[in-house]
Amino acid sequence: MGTQSFFATCPRGLESLLAAELAACGASKIGPTGGGAHFRGDLAVCYRANLESRVATRILWRVAEAPYRHEQDVYDAAHAQDWPARFRVERSIRVDVNAVRSPLRSLEFATLRIKDAVCDRFRAVVGTRPDVDTRSPDVRVHAFLDERTVTLYLDTSGEPLYKRGWRGRTGEAPLKENLAAGIVALTGWTGDEPFLDPMCGSGTILLEAAAIALGIAPGSRRAFGFERLEGFDAQRWGELRDRAQAREQRTRPVAIFGSDRYGAELAKARAAIAAAGLDGIVQLKQANLLELSPPAPAGVLVANPPYGVRIGADAELAAFYPKLGDALKARFAGWRCFFLTADLRLAKMIGLKAARRTPLFNGPLECRLFEYRMVAGALRRPSPAPPDAL
Repeated sequence: MGTQSFFATCPRGLESLLAAELAACGASKIGPTGGGAHFRGDLAVCYRANLESRVATRILWRVAEAPYRHEQDVYDAAHAQDWPARFRVERSIRVDVNAVRSPLRSLEFATLRIKDAVCDRFRAVVGTRPDVDTRSPDVRVHAFLDERTVTLYLDTSGEPLYKRGWRGRTGEAPLKENLAAGIVALTGWTGDEPFLDPMCGSGTILLEAAAIALGIAPGSRRAFGFERLEGFDAQRWGELRDRAQAREQRTRPVAIFGSDRYGAELAKARAAIAAAGLDGIVQLKQANLLELSPPAPAGVLVANPPYGVRIGADAELAAFYPKLGDALKARFAGWRCFFLTADLRLAKMIGLKAARRTPLFNGPLECRLFEYRMVAGALRRPSPAPPDAL
């Protein structure tokens, strides 16, 4: 396979970071767009993007593009593809369809027609058809419909790339790993200064920070969809993975700290860190952020506070934000503090001036990453003047 066209998806707001990662993987003709980036490359570029991108969600291989007006046109476009040359009939499949301004009345029907077209093509060529598995398929076919064009993709990632393969049985994190990695990257932190997540929950931000600091490729310990496609170059893939693992710096001294008010959450973080083989890298303790002393005179603080989705939480958060600002001013001078939130009251009630506000999306939820630079003697509310000064 020579140079091919791909599309990498990512959380909205991280497109520029994704483009830089793809360039580092050797991609060409990179075109960032909402929620991802188009690019071109060969098999090695595809493998490296899956292996090394921290912010991508999926790497999709574009296999066809055709005009359409009706469901039959979509079926014909899918049926025209030589699917048996791309994967074996023994592989189970799943079809997913997304659309923007499509004239079709039912995306479910379009999904069904594409699945029928793939299966009919197999039946015509090899005499039998692949099974459908919507839960854990071997091969995923994606289609994107705009007003006039249907684009067909094969998913080279398999499970979404935020599933790093190192969380084990500790479950899926509320904050996806690729968004967490993007947040750490946006802070500019590289491991040379202390890092603190004082509301660490299950430890996602801490794990991503540790992987960045130690040079651990996010896909170095998991399987990918491209391994189940025809033409998979196992030798090339093994070389790339081995090279990535050889670059790891697990003995690099780093100062990464995490805390949480709740012991149950801290237990999840400990389990996740142990599953990732990072015991001793991340230091954890139970503490309330409002009472926490910084672990170093200066550093980077990153937190993902609750958004007020529980009943009664709105009033709690309204009382919490001013206290948070006071705690940062009192104890965190010298720190750069970053908060991801969908609750824009934080900006109004924390009592600090944001140095930067970056729009990000946590799934469908629009958020802001607020940066506060805590400088000693600055950003404090003025104290009342003494009576003899009036």
